[in-house]
Amino acid sequence: MDYIANTLSNLIHQTAFFNLTWGNYVMIVVACVFLYLAIRKGFEPLLLTPIAFGMLLVNIYPDIMMSIEESSNGVGGLLHYFYLLDEWAILPSLIFMGVGASTDFGPLIANPKSFLLGAAAQFGIYMAYFGAIFMGFNDAAAAAISIIGGADGPTSIFLASKLGQTAIMGPIAVAAYSYMSLVPIIQPPIMKLLTTEKERKIKMTQLRPVTKLEKILFPIVVTIVVCLILPTTAPLVGMLMLGNLFRESGVVRQLTDTASNALMYIVVILLGTSVGATTSAEAFLNWDTIKIVILGLVAFAFGTAAGVLFGKLMCIATKGKVNPLIGSAGVSAVPMAARVSQKVGAEADPTNFLLMHAMGPNVAGVIGTAVAAGTFMAIFGVF
Repeated sequence: MDYIANTLSNLIHQTAFFNLTWGNYVMIVVACVFLYLAIRKGFEPLLLTPIAFGMLLVNIYPDIMMSIEESSNGVGGLLHYFYLLDEWAILPSLIFMGVGASTDFGPLIANPKSFLLGAAAQFGIYMAYFGAIFMGFNDAAAAAISIIGGADGPTSIFLASKLGQTAIMGPIAVAAYSYMSLVPIIQPPIMKLLTTEKERKIKMTQLRPVTKLEKILFPIVVTIVVCLILPTTAPLVGMLMLGNLFRESGVVRQLTDTASNALMYIVVILLGTSVGATTSAEAFLNWDTIKIVILGLVAFAFGTAAGVLFGKLMCIATKGKVNPLIGSAGVSAVPMAARVSQKVGAEADPTNFLLMHAMGPNVAGVIGTAVAAGTFMAIFGVF
């Protein structure tokens, strides 16, 4: 009887109930809220579902993120090995290749002024940088945090790993990816606040046709120019443009399909679950994390506002030919931000079609965020 009683007692004490803290239960509730938003509300489920599930797993079974050094048998937890690919900056670069292979850069080529709108929306990054320094973070940590202002999860992870900020990589990545997923909630109120109904109803003229030669030359020329000026951007900009060259060349259809579908979704699973698994209660429920999350939200809102305001300036300069709403798409959340511009414009006028016009600033924002990351790496002497 004693043997049976001891066995039952051991089994009961090995359940998660006896090992979890109140913080773990808080994070489990947060994970369930994220799953609800992803599944029920449809807020970027491809991103939010794996992130939320990784969050759920690590707070029920923390050893799933145990490092090799912490393990008694020399074997780390499953998601720890996924996370190593984040730290080595492999997954963010592969995500960029998938984005390039699945995105048409034609709207940006047809309307080069979109680069200006993409650049304007990057003000959120520099606002976050100075805000982080003001809040007490060191220069390198502030630079890593700043990319949240561009709503760019892969670049946030890439820069944090390159600058050696692995201690805060989890909160940075979760904040960046969460704001990417919540673009449909965060951006519309800002866009409506800063524009009039008349401005939201502006219909833009159809973009000029872009030749196949232009589409093939664009990724090659951008890679040469950007990487010669800022070689540190080569992993991100290079992979982005390589993916796009696969798409536009028309001679490597198998590589295009793999990069934009199977490979990209595999990387999203690995990246999402490992990012979510960095949100254990011990690592996430502290003042630094709270400051990062708040700062990221303010910076993202600031970047959105800067893009819209610059869009208003271009609207005035072009005598009403540019709808200011497309300026909000200058953040790096591709193609979510462009869809939001389309949605808000359609609410004002159901016949207004802004999606392709918004894709120009959206693509420019991706390039701009990668350039900002490369600039910080150059400043801190990291290669």
